Amino acid sequence: MGFELKNDLPYCPGCGHHQIMEGTADACENLEWRPNDVILVTDIGCVGLADKYFPSHTIHGLHGRSPALAAGIRFGLDDPSKHIIVFIGDGGSTIGLQHLMEAARLNVNMTVVVHNNMLYGMTGGQSSGLTPEGYSTTTDREGSLTGSYNLPKLVNGAGASFASRVLFNENLADELKVAFAKPGFSLVEVIEYCLSYGHKLNPKTRLEDILEEQDRPLDHWENEDASEYVPEKTGRSTPLFSDLPDIPAEFSHQLTEPVSVLVGGSAGEGVQTAAQVISQAAMRAGLEVSKKGEYPVTVGSGFSAAEVLMSPEEVQFTGINSLDNVIMVSSEGLEHSSSEIESMKEGLFIADKSLDLPENEAEVIQKTFREKAGEKGAALSALTYWLKQRGIFPMDALVKAAETSKHSDALKESIKVGTDL
Repeated sequence: MGFELKNDLPYCPGCGHHQIMEGTADACENLEWRPNDVILVTDIGCVGLADKYFPSHTIHGLHGRSPALAAGIRFGLDDPSKHIIVFIGDGGSTIGLQHLMEAARLNVNMTVVVHNNMLYGMTGGQSSGLTPEGYSTTTDREGSLTGSYNLPKLVNGAGASFASRVLFNENLADELKVAFAKPGFSLVEVIEYCLSYGHKLNPKTRLEDILEEQDRPLDHWENEDASEYVPEKTGRSTPLFSDLPDIPAEFSHQLTEPVSVLVGGSAGEGVQTAAQVISQAAMRAGLEVSKKGEYPVTVGSGFSAAEVLMSPEEVQFTGINSLDNVIMVSSEGLEHSSSEIESMKEGLFIADKSLDLPENEAEVIQKTFREKAGEKGAALSALTYWLKQRGIFPMDALVKAAETSKHSDALKESIKVGTDL
């Protein structure tokens, strides 16, 4: 498996983020890195949309905290063959400037790729700490009155092994390859346009002219004697994975290829628990499993959704590119996923009888899950019904998984409802 990007990238036409993604993939490919040996850490903003399109391990950080998260990953890996790349934008770079400086000072082995389009592109085109003096934004229509941070020089002064400034459309893969191959901390500031705001507000401005006016040359800076920081390993705590219970593979399964299911309902009604039970059951049937949960910050109100992927082979990518199996047991869950459901061209859509469903081309089955199993049991009873239709593994595996929960009796009752429907 190589570094082919997944599907069409989500960026605006003409945005330099396209070239950065493609250049990163090409540089990794040219270095003959394997996707499993690369960890991409993304920050908040347009850069964070890269997660599901890049074929490596990806981790989404808090705003400005991606360099600190990447440093923690490096310190915890104990494996220098793994390569860590950080994607960060204007906001993350300035909010997290101290994290950048500390990682550079310690010379932590990772590469930070700064997507510098000189303003806040996702939130409305406002000025940022990387907006050059005189550059027009939605908050400085006449041009910014202040200068910008010189990130490559800052991290170079802090002790980074390597820093450079490049244009998004000039040999980017080659420039990134150089940085990726450097031991210790490296930073590449990629200068680009934001077509939605920057180019419209500065229509006749060339990137080269901006850099010349601000005395920001396209160049690289190195500290050739910099040594990589390696934290002391004595007294380390026991990895959390060592405390995970062993789940034996004691049942058989019928899968020959991966299968995914989206479960949606309301917060507090057992959607995540239902997904957890069927995930553990699949593991007991010898399958590889990934489970991702999603719900609003209110936690106890609004929608709740979970994606479960089951595979006879190792799971390399945990996302769902297209919906094949959907289970919806409440209007809040349905509303959250309605646009994706409407795009279904095939597959199985199981929903509660009470719901008004959007038009789609899937096979639709509606049953009285909420009426028979109650609000908190509807998701698991619907998942059980789906499992009965698919015949992926025995129901005994589902019951065995339920028995490990402190709510075993209630879960087994929901399973019985789904089996009987």
